[in-house]
This record gives sequence, structure tokens and C-alpha cells, in this order.
Amino acid sequence: MVGLTRVLPAARQSYALARQLGYRSISSNSYVWRSGDNVSRTGFLSVGIRREDKSRWERRSPLTPEAVKDLIEQTGAQVYIQPSTKRIFTDNAYVKAGATLTEDLSPADVILGIKEVPTSKLLPGKTYVFFSHTHKGKKENMPMLKDILDKKIRLIDYELIKDPESGKRLVAFGRFAGNAGMVDGLHGMAHRFLGLGYNMPLMYLSMAHSYRSVASAKLAVRKAGNLIEEEGTPSDFGPLVFGFTGAGNVAQGALEIFKELPHEFVPAEDLPKLVKDKNPRLKKVYGVQLETKDYIRNKTGAPLASHHDYLIAPYVNSVVTGAYWDQRYPRLMSNEDLAQFQRLQKQGSIDKGKMMSLVDIVCDPRGAFECLSRTANIEDGFYYYDAIKNVEHQNVEKDGIQIMGIDILPAELPIESSEHFSQVLYPFIKDLIHPSTNDFKNLPSVLANATIADNGKLLGEHSSLNTHIAQQKEKQTVLLLGSGMVARPLVQHLLRRSNVRVVIASNALSEAESLASQCQAASNQEGGETEAVQLDISDKEKLGNLVSGADVVVSLVPAFLHDTVAKTCIDHRKHMVTASYVSPEMEKLDDDAKRAGITIMNEVGLDPGIDHMSAMKIIDEAKAHGKKVRSFVSWCGGLPAPEASNVPLGYKFSWSPRGVLTASGNDAVYWADGKQHNIAGVDLLKQHFPSVRTPFQGFTFEGLANRDSLKYTDIYGLGNLNDMDTMFRGTLRYQGYSDLLYAFRKLGFLSLNEDFTSLVSSWGKQANDVLAGDKKALAQMLHLDQDNPVIDRTVDAMRFLFTSGVPDSMYKAPTSLDAFSIILANRLAYKPGERDMTAMQHEFVIEDRVTNKTETVISTLIDYGVPNGETAMAKTVGLPAAMATELILDNKIHDRGVLRPISPDVYLPILDQLEEQGVRFVEQTIEGHRRPLSDATGSGLWAA
Repeated sequence: MVGLTRVLPAARQSYALARQLGYRSISSNSYVWRSGDNVSRTGFLSVGIRREDKSRWERRSPLTPEAVKDLIEQTGAQVYIQPSTKRIFTDNAYVKAGATLTEDLSPADVILGIKEVPTSKLLPGKTYVFFSHTHKGKKENMPMLKDILDKKIRLIDYELIKDPESGKRLVAFGRFAGNAGMVDGLHGMAHRFLGLGYNMPLMYLSMAHSYRSVASAKLAVRKAGNLIEEEGTPSDFGPLVFGFTGAGNVAQGALEIFKELPHEFVPAEDLPKLVKDKNPRLKKVYGVQLETKDYIRNKTGAPLASHHDYLIAPYVNSVVTGAYWDQRYPRLMSNEDLAQFQRLQKQGSIDKGKMMSLVDIVCDPRGAFECLSRTANIEDGFYYYDAIKNVEHQNVEKDGIQIMGIDILPAELPIESSEHFSQVLYPFIKDLIHPSTNDFKNLPSVLANATIADNGKLLGEHSSLNTHIAQQKEKQTVLLLGSGMVARPLVQHLLRRSNVRVVIASNALSEAESLASQCQAASNQEGGETEAVQLDISDKEKLGNLVSGADVVVSLVPAFLHDTVAKTCIDHRKHMVTASYVSPEMEKLDDDAKRAGITIMNEVGLDPGIDHMSAMKIIDEAKAHGKKVRSFVSWCGGLPAPEASNVPLGYKFSWSPRGVLTASGNDAVYWADGKQHNIAGVDLLKQHFPSVRTPFQGFTFEGLANRDSLKYTDIYGLGNLNDMDTMFRGTLRYQGYSDLLYAFRKLGFLSLNEDFTSLVSSWGKQANDVLAGDKKALAQMLHLDQDNPVIDRTVDAMRFLFTSGVPDSMYKAPTSLDAFSIILANRLAYKPGERDMTAMQHEFVIEDRVTNKTETVISTLIDYGVPNGETAMAKTVGLPAAMATELILDNKIHDRGVLRPISPDVYLPILDQLEEQGVRFVEQTIEGHRRPLSDATGSGLWAA
């Protein structure tokens, strides 16, 4: 039964308190505003109910359809509700109740929700009522609070709606958190026992969300209890004892479930006797309701050295928290205490199985139990902490305490928890929407005391939160994964901020330490801090620990590892930045990232990165003027400066050549002359674009098609592909590159199917003949005439690369391509004093939809590295990644999920900062248009 006509037991106490505070009942299921108020049914403030978006599990609603119906009938207020397909009550039920279904809540004066609201969705000037988790200064919610102040929002927090005399909360889900938490805790304990090699009766319990109601959950617990009465609990662990803290709704809800098991309560002082009993009674479980006197004593300053120093922990298998905690109170157990406890357990001084489980229902990270480092998701609600090794892990069979810290437990029982919540909230909402409450002084005292912010100011005791908001600007941690060549400009840029600490994690610790010390030395004394740590990405526990301590994670590891990093960031709800392309695996994480409320910003380097941002700037400007982009051609390349290009391929490497070589075999697809063109990877080099025009006549470029250009039509918002003449993205190289690298492909050097030893043996005598200048042998191998220009170039290149011998490591490489990468890295490296160059060009054909006139916009970037200093490639990859990281740190990117830097709030500030750093585009506009792309004919030196 849904609605206010059903008065749940836990709601009756809140009703009684509400009546004492001045609310009077006019029926069995409704309340009116305070007696003495006399207003008509018109003029009441309107109400909005937002769609919950913090977690996919959040199906609760602050008001039931029945409550909405009563509110409309009794006040005439307009109620707006955002559509939701997962809310426990259907949209249609609210519409039948009289609400207006709408995505836009801007007409509402008062907006109700359950969990925190993303800053991008906070509407200025409104009254919001939800669980903000800001009054304790919770770090991650300070940006939201700042946005609330900036937007002059009135924030009322359910958690602060209290009886002014007793301090008892009047609007809460507490009992249902206790119900769900206890069910989950029993389920988790059973799996922990199984991980330790023991079956037990609780194995047949599921998580609370598997049950439609509290009653059905209780029935399942009762059945498990019947098995305990028949079979008992595992004898190797002695009596199964649960310790409960707190005496409020949370604790009572947990005890309500616990009491469905065959049980006995014992006083704390009897615990040692119970556990040491040589004939334990195992066909029931035991509970102890802990008071502060049971586990807190005067501080002596001495460390906890033996099991006698632990008053409760050696005698309980699980602790279920239901007590309020904040920093004024001592912890029940620090990580240091837990580590010593686990050592004593290993020594046999404390029985195994004791403190095996923490069911932290109140869920205060780093609170009463320091080992609760983070909140967990319902679908992955348990993790383990080995305090001796100081590592968290997910392995149910390994050492450590099982920790459950799910922060939305009532969401597992959404029907009853919503009904209860709606009943106790209803009278306060009626009071809040009274027209007089526009003036804060007319708010009832209960609601005024629950107001954290109003009209841009923090109220009363909450003014101290200004300090917390300021502190968030002082302490921010960036975890950088990787210490390669592009890391230096990124770290140096971030260290300009005194409030940033950069932790550089790398499998090459000495390289990371060198990078950290050099960047630290280069920053001024008021800059940020650096730290270097060893990390193997495959060590998921250590990776998780590092990620959990960061505000933003920047991943500069090889691209195939990014999805591993992203999954860890999602688990810990930490933002992530990477310069690499969005892989199919990464794309699949979009929904998970949104549910976790995090931003995973990809493709924020040079190519991809600056190319997207500079293109979107011009595209959005054209759209703003009512114009249509008919053609888009983009070229980008990292090259040696012209004076350093006097080597085979006209190309040099300051990083591993492997990525360049594999990219030369990628399939490509693009749009030109109004139709689709496909180039197979094996033909990409042969079918290159022999000449690429730029405004700078001194460069002689050729180009290669770059993967799938068609998908960027949608990504860039260019409309229907069939309405475009050209859609193309390509890679720049100096002329001659493609033919020479194609020759090496034909000779087997780019093979991933054989190793270098096999390649050399297959050549036999011909290899030496070629190195001696035998053109005939090479011509036969390449199926070309001896006078073909490619023959001379290839002979010259092979002499340059191989005459001095090859490193032994080439023979150990797994494939010919890996071996070739080694020799290229060795022989085509930059010499001291040489500099590199990055080149990028966009060419747009833009049509005015009114006049039908066209114009060609050409935007070109040429940037050089510094001799014996920073490379252009490192700068143009590292700086955009650093700037995107800053935007996230400053809470200026509000979108969540797997993203690219294609929205103005991202690309405009980054492009502006890049220009300040000397990375700037030169633009020119030409009336009319020309054919923007030549044909991919290649040089014509290879047979068809």
C-alpha cells in the first residue's frame, strides 16, 4: 500500500514531535501549517522533484504520489516532477496525482531531492532540500556548496531538521539504513566465511535489494536462522558475536533484522567469558549493545601492546556501527590499532575470525573506524583491508578485515523507505511552501535551523564551512601515472599552483624521482609539491590505494592500460585525464563513470586534443553565425624541425617508434567528393597523399589518412555526413616517408608474425648484398625496376640503419616490428642541440545559409621544441592535459562520463592558456573554396 494513509511505526514518533512543534493534524494522513497562519489556497510556492542521478541504485523519492496528491488538494500548489524510468514510483502515478511531468524544473520554487545535486544542475535562486553532506565539511562536496553560494541558493538539509530540545532528527531514513545494512552485512559475512573455507547457514542470504520489502528480507533471515538452530555456526570460530554501536534509528533497524536470528544478548563485561567457553553454544548468535563506557577509557598515552588492551575487538566477529561520530570524538579503532590487532591474531594471542567484519552503516570514511577509507557501491559493497601491509584488496580469501561502507543503504529498500520519508517530511514541505517563507525570517525555526545557506551566505554555525571551502583550494592531489617524455611540462605546469601536490607513480622509480626533483627545483618556493612512488599498474591493490588518495588521476601510461586505470577511478569515484584516443573499451565505461559521478577526459593532448579543441572553436563560431561547415580537412604531425630531418624517413624519435609503426598499418576511412573512401591498412602507406598544401611554402609535406574520420562528423556535431563534401583527418610527414616505410613493410620489417631472427635468416645472402649496394637483389625483393627511385632510397636507408651493426636486443624482440623499433630508436634519435616540431592545419569550407556564399578558413599551428630543452611534442601533449586537470580541480567541468574536449567550457580556457604559452594558431579566411583534398594516389612509384 502506497501513500500517507499507511502510517509506518517509525513515522509515529516523528509525527508526535511534529505536533509538539506546532503542527496539527486535520486528518489521519495530513498536516497543515502552524495554527495562526491564515492564507488562501493560492500563492503557495511551487514544488519540483528532481530525478536522482548520483547512483543507478537511487530509486527513492522524497514524496510519494499520494503525498503529492494531498499537497495539491490542500494547498493548490503546482508540483513539477522530472521523468525517471528507475524511480520506484512511476511517472504516470505522479501525473495521476496531479503533478506536471517535465524535464525543466526552472518553474519550481522549491526543489526536492534525495542525494547531492551536480553543480551543473543547480538552478540559481531556488530553494533546494536534500541530503547535501556539507555541514560536516565533507571535502568532495565543498565545490557544490561553493556553487550553491555563488548561485544564491537556499539550501536546507534533511539531516538538520531536528527537534530543538532533544536534537532528534525528524526526517531520516535511519531505520531502513539499519535494516538494509544488517542484511548486507550478514550476506557479506557468509561470503567471507566461504573465502576462509567454511560453509555456513547465512550463505543463503542475498543483498537487501534482492527483497521487495523489509518483511520478505526478514523472512529470509528467519529461514537462515532456522538453519543455524539445526546446523550451528562454524565451530572453529567459536560463538558468533555481533557488536552494535549506537541506540538510534540506524542501530534499531539493524537490531530489528538481527533479532530474526536465534540470538542472545550479553553485556560487554561478559564477552571474555562467552568467547573462552570450552563448550560454546553454536546454534544461536550473540549480540552486544555497546555503550561508550564499554569501549572508551581515560587516555594514558601508552600504545596498545597486547590483547588485554583491546576491550571489545578480541571478542566480536563483526562490528555494526549505528552511532554518530565526528572529529571531536576518539576513533574506536585506528589503522595502527588494527594492524597491531592483526599481528596479535597471527601470533595466536587473539582468536581467528575476530574483527573479521565491519558493517559501517553510518558510513563515515576515516571516521570511528579509520579503515573505512571510502564508500562502496551496492553492486560491489565489500572490500578488505590488510592493516599489517596497509593495503586494500578485493580478494575474499586473503588476509584482512571485511569492510562494508555503502552510503545509500536505504535505496536498497526503496518502497518502504520512500513511504516513511514522505510521511515525516510532508508537514515540513507544507510549511516551506507557504508564501511568507520567501523571507527567511518567516521560516519556522525547525527549518531555519536546518538551513545551511541562503542568499549567498552560510548561516549561523555553518559559517565555519567557509574555512573548509578555502581549504579545498589549498590541498589537492594529482596522481600522475607514468614518467615519460610528456610528463615534465605537465608536472611543471601544475606545480605553478601552491595548492597542488603531484604524486608521480612509475615502474621506473629512478626516472620518476629524477622528474620529481627536477620539476620541484624548477618551481618557485611558493609552488606545489612532488612525490615519486614505485608502481606496477598490474598491482591493483596499490593502484587502488594511490587512486583513492587523489583528486584527479592523469594517465600517461601505454594506451592499452587506460581502461584498467579508468575502472579503478570509477571504483574510487576519482576523475581521470588522458591524452589517448577513446578506445572501444573506454567507451563502454561511460555509463559507469556517470553513475560514479566522475569525469574521464580523454584525447586532451596534441592529436588527439589540440586538434579537437581548435576545430570545435571554429565549428561552434560558424554555427553561432548561422553557417554550415561543408568540408573539414585536418592534418597533424610531430616531426623533426627541417634542419634536423636529414635522415632516412625524414623522421626522428624521442619516444618508442612502435606506435608510429603500428599506426602505419591501420585501416582508414574518410569522406571526399561526397562519397566514402576506404584504405586497407596494408595499403595505407602506398595510398598516401603525395602533397599537402599549407600557407607556409617552405614545407614539403605528404600525408596519410588517420583511422576513422567519419565518426568525427557526429563528435563535432557537423550534421548529416551526406550534406558534406569532405570529412577527413590525416597525419603529416615529410615527402618520401611513406614510400620508404612501405619498402620496409614489403621487406618484412613491420611484421607482427615473425621475429627478427627469422627475418634475417629468410634473407640469407641477399641482406649482405643489399648492404653492399646490390640494387638488383633489392629490386627483386620489392618487385620494382632497378632504376625506380625507391631502390636507391632504400639502399641508402639500410646502410644508414644497419652498417654499424644492430643491438643484440633486436634478436630478443618478439616480432620484426619490435626489432625494427629498436634500431629506429637507436639510429633516428635526436642529437644534442636538435629540435622537433609539431605541425597542424585545419581547412574548413563554410557556407552562409542565407547568401549561399562560401569561404575557406585555414588555421595552422607550427610549434618548435627548445634545443637541449623541452620538445614541442612534450609541450603540446603535456600542457593541454595539465590544463584539463586544472579545470577539473577547479570544478569547471561539470559533465560526467567518458568525454572529449569538445565543449566550450573545456576548449576555450585551454586554447587561451596555450596561446599565452606560445602555442598559437594562425588563421586566414579566403572567399570561395577550392577542392580541399587531393586524391590518395601515392607517388605512383609502386605497381598497382
